[in-house]
Amino acid sequence: MTTSTTGTEPGVSRAEYCVIACAEAWRGDGEVLAAAMGVVPTLGARLAKLTFEPDLLITDGEALLAADVPALGATPAAVEGALPYRKHLELVAMGHRHVMMGAGQLDRHGNQNISAIGDWSRPARQLLGVRGAPGNTVNNPTSYWIPRHSTRVFVTGRVDVVSGVGHGRLHGTAGRFQDLRRIVTDLAVLDFGGPERAIRLVSVHPGATVEQVVAATGFPLVLPDAVPSTREPSAEELRLIRDVLDPRGARDREVRG
Repeated sequence: MTTSTTGTEPGVSRAEYCVIACAEAWRGDGEVLAAAMGVVPTLGARLAKLTFEPDLLITDGEALLAADVPALGATPAAVEGALPYRKHLELVAMGHRHVMMGAGQLDRHGNQNISAIGDWSRPARQLLGVRGAPGNTVNNPTSYWIPRHSTRVFVTGRVDVVSGVGHGRLHGTAGRFQDLRRIVTDLAVLDFGGPERAIRLVSVHPGATVEQVVAATGFPLVLPDAVPSTREPSAEELRLIRDVLDPRGARDREVRG
């Protein structure tokens, strides 16, 4: 097992590696809606559209499909269509959307909790509620963005409430469209390529180590023999992130250095 420690591109921040890793989650998707939740996933989706995935559909964050790729927080200069809630739900049901959600808890098979922490009858903390997580995880491609990789999120045993459905909970034809893709955190990239679709370490961001990722995970990670570093951004990708998509540096407020 190898350990990632440093990057080769000087001056690349941890947040920028996370943007690159999120962008890669949409590689090969083509003309689907990128539903990105969070600053870094939004930047990743927009970077993917500007570079290797030009057919990707993005929104203004509300109910419009953007024809251009605006900076974070800016209004699109051109709009190619309306996307009211009912139409958005149709895309979910038909599998024409790839969502990157957050998670309060994740277990080793991808069961996600965004509802409540603690005993169901008397939770210690209320979160968002189940929301659309069941439909997302059963009907369309789903990835996750975790800005703070820790054992509080990657829990030992079971999540307190199953909001998003992980592997092994759907039987018969119920899981025929389930497509859990990737997890990007502030330390690493993971997927569900382990035995019985368990979470597997794919790469470690430069500046982090395999040992650090393992220590911050509450269950045994599936580890390949060699763990590569998350890929380096190109000079053009860095320019797009810094000067076009996020000139105010919001990414560095979501990800610790």
